[in-house]
Amino acid sequence: MFLDDTACNLASLNLMKFRTEEGGFDVDKFKHTVKYFITAMDILVDGASYPTDEIAYSSHVFRTLGLGYANLGALLMSLGLPYDSEEGRAVAAAITAIMCGEAYKTSAELASHVGPFPGFEKNREPMLEVVRMHREHVKDIDVQKMPSKLRDLVNVAWDCWTDALDLGEKYGFRNAQATVLAPTGTIAFMMDCDTTGIEPDIALVKYKVLSGGGMLKIVNRSVPLALKNLGYSELQTKIILDYIEKNDTIEGTPELKTEHLAIFDCAFKPANGKRSINYKAHIDMMAVSQPFISGAISKTVNMPEESTTEDIMSAYIYAWERRLKAVAIYRENSKRSQPLNTKKTEGEMVKKV
Repeated sequence: MFLDDTACNLASLNLMKFRTEEGGFDVDKFKHTVKYFITAMDILVDGASYPTDEIAYSSHVFRTLGLGYANLGALLMSLGLPYDSEEGRAVAAAITAIMCGEAYKTSAELASHVGPFPGFEKNREPMLEVVRMHREHVKDIDVQKMPSKLRDLVNVAWDCWTDALDLGEKYGFRNAQATVLAPTGTIAFMMDCDTTGIEPDIALVKYKVLSGGGMLKIVNRSVPLALKNLGYSELQTKIILDYIEKNDTIEGTPELKTEHLAIFDCAFKPANGKRSINYKAHIDMMAVSQPFISGAISKTVNMPEESTTEDIMSAYIYAWERRLKAVAIYRENSKRSQPLNTKKTEGEMVKKV
């Protein structure tokens, strides 16, 4: 969602790599990683090749970057937070705010050494005003909804944006755009992620169709961490995991408390279950994160197969009301084949990962 004839380098951070053993978030490590990624990505602007002269020119004039993250759904689940909850949305907003604030802070630091992007002076006041608006939205994060050990993330976010604004006023910014949230589809497997981009998990157990034949059975690895965080014993955890393995769902597990079911809700209804995340929850998660993203968010808003034309229309209107820049709807089984399914295709050989 930037100017025509521009391009941005994309990179995504695996949020689970910053989860601590105690169920916290290593914010210093996260900020350090953001700083190095932004620096490397800016260097790539000059080292990259572009498909047209127009794109090459504009990309150098504005030096647009697209840092984002993956595995948000897995992180929230591992912390014992439902994706569709005020708690989950507050944590997501704080982490996104830190990422973008630190990205712009680094961009301003780069500008102090090698100068701002060529188009900065012409756009100086509007850009600084946008950075101020980003910072003001930190006040909208509901600190009281966050787990106590994570509440300081909001203070860190405010400080990141304050530093970015102060340095930007003095030196300008090296990059007109710093962050986007990309889909991180196939690359998420290479990144060792359970969930992609800002998505929740598709299902605790899913089957991936392989182009060369056969299927992969993929089991979410965040469930044991979540159960430990919630206080379940090793024996209880084993019983629950065995049940998921056998039934492809956590619903109906005798050992799991009813009040914890929502933590394990996913985008698709499991083959042997009834629960799934409502489409509005997908949009709500995007809405709390968008104020801290330079560009837009690429995310699938999953809707059940029985969704009507009116339901789809309502989803687009709801996204517009929540001030999103972009939204993509996917109605389950609307394609003849889809890469991920909640049940095994008959006759296909399955390999578990």
